[in-house]
Amino acid sequence: MTPPLRVAVAGKGGAGKSLIAGTMARLLARRGHRVLVLDSDPMPGVAITLGLGPLGEPMLAEAVEKDADGRWRLKKGIGAARAVNRFAFTAPDGVRLLQSGKATADGLATIMGSISGFNYVAHRLAADGVLRAWSIVGDLPAGTRQAAFGWAPYAHRFLVIVEQTWPSALTARRVIRLARSRGDVDVWLVANKVDDRNALTVIEERVGEKVAACVPDDAAARDADRDGVALLDRSPDAAAVRAISALTERLIDSTR
Repeated sequence: MTPPLRVAVAGKGGAGKSLIAGTMARLLARRGHRVLVLDSDPMPGVAITLGLGPLGEPMLAEAVEKDADGRWRLKKGIGAARAVNRFAFTAPDGVRLLQSGKATADGLATIMGSISGFNYVAHRLAADGVLRAWSIVGDLPAGTRQAAFGWAPYAHRFLVIVEQTWPSALTARRVIRLARSRGDVDVWLVANKVDDRNALTVIEERVGEKVAACVPDDAAARDADRDGVALLDRSPDAAAVRAISALTERLIDSTR
């Protein structure tokens, strides 16, 4: 058994973070890893690409309480491992999913307790060494905020997803800089929706980094996204799946 992977997937919205994170998590599970997906994105995404559909539940709402000063905390007796065991959903291939909650018509106000509990769990997973034999795939929200404020302390590697647009490239630049500022993570730039060699060249020039892996532009991925289903279930032999599988194997090899 290879060592567990601890990765966070980041980038601009629409670049394909959730597609890559969810598909990779299931492929890791099929290779014998026990996999936990940590979804801190308040918008729908990785639950769908895992094959669970559009889950909106603030999973840790029952795990938290307010202290005497009105601050959220995990209830007594609930640590990181217990929170995962009790409140995470089980996705296809045995992947466990813990999400902070999704924005509602009222914004984030109704899920702030779950979000706070989620942040506690993410940090305790890193600090306490619990679930140390598990691989963790984190799906961060669009942009740079969570990368800047340390929402993926468990991650040994950041996968920064980028497509061939200036906004995506500029976001990737900032996420890479923030991730590297930790000093203890490796960063891979992953180009998505690549339709030819010229697109790859443009991405590298705009970001100022070499691309470590690329996922092709794939109509099957667009169709799965449109219909709200997992690409791995809809089109398991799709070109995008093959590329994500190759990326997963490279990540596994890098831990040996």
